[in-house]
Amino acid sequence: MASINQSQTINTDVQSLINRAAELVLNCDAILFTKNNVQTDHPSCQFKADKQWLDLQYHTADRIKKPAELEHQMESPPELADEKQLDRIKGSLIGMALGDAVGAHVEFRPYEYLEQNPVKDLVGGGTWGLTKGQFTDDTSMALCLAMSLLARHDFVPYDQLVRYKWWHQYGYMSSTGKCFDIGAATRQSLEEFSRRQGSFAKKHNIPVERLDFLSNTELLDEFKVNCSSKGVAGNGALMRLAPVSLFFHANPEAAVEFSGISGRITHGDKKAYDACRYYGALICAALKDYEKSDLLDKDFYKKHKHWFGNTPLCDEIKKIAEGSYQKEGGYQDGIRGKGYIVNALEAALWAFWSDENSFEKGVLDAVNLGDDTDTTAAIYGQLAGAYYGYKELPKKWVKHVYAKQFILNVSEWIAYEGKKWNETEGSTSSHQSQPDTTYITTPDEPKSFFQRMFAFFNYGSPTKHSAPPSPCSPQQKKKHRSQSTDE
Repeated sequence: MASINQSQTINTDVQSLINRAAELVLNCDAILFTKNNVQTDHPSCQFKADKQWLDLQYHTADRIKKPAELEHQMESPPELADEKQLDRIKGSLIGMALGDAVGAHVEFRPYEYLEQNPVKDLVGGGTWGLTKGQFTDDTSMALCLAMSLLARHDFVPYDQLVRYKWWHQYGYMSSTGKCFDIGAATRQSLEEFSRRQGSFAKKHNIPVERLDFLSNTELLDEFKVNCSSKGVAGNGALMRLAPVSLFFHANPEAAVEFSGISGRITHGDKKAYDACRYYGALICAALKDYEKSDLLDKDFYKKHKHWFGNTPLCDEIKKIAEGSYQKEGGYQDGIRGKGYIVNALEAALWAFWSDENSFEKGVLDAVNLGDDTDTTAAIYGQLAGAYYGYKELPKKWVKHVYAKQFILNVSEWIAYEGKKWNETEGSTSSHQSQPDTTYITTPDEPKSFFQRMFAFFNYGSPTKHSAPPSPCSPQQKKKHRSQSTDE
């Protein structure tokens, strides 16, 4: 007969096994997406990521695994990139997250308020009630984009849209486990994506749930990924950009064109496409060790026109490329931290131009322009972080970044997979030789193409999540978002 101590030990062991079994079931549910009882297979939908941490996973049916909770699944890539180059990649992604986190505290506050109450440090609370270092939609969507590049080992717009929808519906890559702070333009494009997925599933007799794993190349080519309405030119296209340039930087022509397309799938105006192309080129150049004076050269675009193929920049973005942001007076001279992508690009470059080689100063200047504070600073952080490097970012801020190790690990994988892509695909890719595709803009605008079509994803109609607690009322936040031209 077992003693009391032995019985307690056995009971503990049994309970441990039960808990472990439950965890395995939940992990399997997450990997197989059985949250929605999706078990039907389909021969055209066989895609599966080769790393578990790229998947949408759950602790329970209604509690998603957040980025920081996926770190234990990650391992380093087989080889690391050049130390200096990797420092720039890490700097860009962490720099973006820092700008986002510093600006989140006062998002929607006007310049007049911040002139009297300037932001001086990274703090928590504020608009979204976040803890110090948590990020908003800007970094979440950038991580979705990075996850897509790593999962597909390539640039696949459909997969990007699916992961954005995972964020929208389930809180994938969110710092809170919920989707919040989504812009009106982004939401509308993702809802259109869902609608198209439903129609596509019926047309091809595919269970709509399985379209998340669409792998048939002919069907992927058929799906129309440009989901934006005409004339959408919000800064949401630019705020998530960095992973594209970081991944493809060894092939500047690919990096620039892919940058433009990454924005166009949700923001269809030519200005959004060109803003992403130009900023992507600057990030690419930063990774190639360009001096700051070269990045800010008013002739940078002219000297690198071959990176932009046969499609010139539109007048609004060309004006910025020629130095319209170089204004000593900042806000007093017309620099604005607004949701319009032309304003956002100009503001971020103004902050970089005037930051006196201090990342901290640049972020604070960007935030204190007011309005879309987190996005202006996140855009600044992508380029400034790439230029200054991770080691030069303010350590007092870096230590508070939510899921910092996850983002650093992702940086290593971007460097590794980007190098592999360039060795296998980059040398044979021609981004100028393919037939044109139209922009979702006015009929008389220039047309541009793009080399390849890719693979795609989907599911049903979006669900709504509430934002984290905040001093702003839901009505105030809704009003801010509905009135802006952003994201």
